[in-house]
Amino acid sequence: MTMAAVLALAVGVYLVRFAGPAVRGRIKVSERTETMMKRGAMVVLAALVVTGAFVVDGGFAGWALPAGVLVGGVLAWRRAPILVVVIAAAGTTALLRLAGIA
Repeated sequence: MTMAAVLALAVGVYLVRFAGPAVRGRIKVSERTETMMKRGAMVVLAALVVTGAFVVDGGFAGWALPAGVLVGGVLAWRRAPILVVVIAAAGTTALLRLAGIA
């Protein structure tokens, strides 16, 4: 059951990703609609980040994880290399948990 669901989702994602370039030249949307779609994608991404940073197993994740995400976000915004971003975010979370801040 699980493998069938994974394969179905994989095929669905592939078809959605393929559909974008395939129909891009055929469908004309206004500049305003295109701007709204780009903003919508950013809102969904932000919602995923916030949910992932603050909620773990249906409850509050504690303060260490959001602090790590914040550090990583600031470094990414400042265009730090991805390795630095990941290590700094993980290190911040780990050090805060080591200090007893859950």
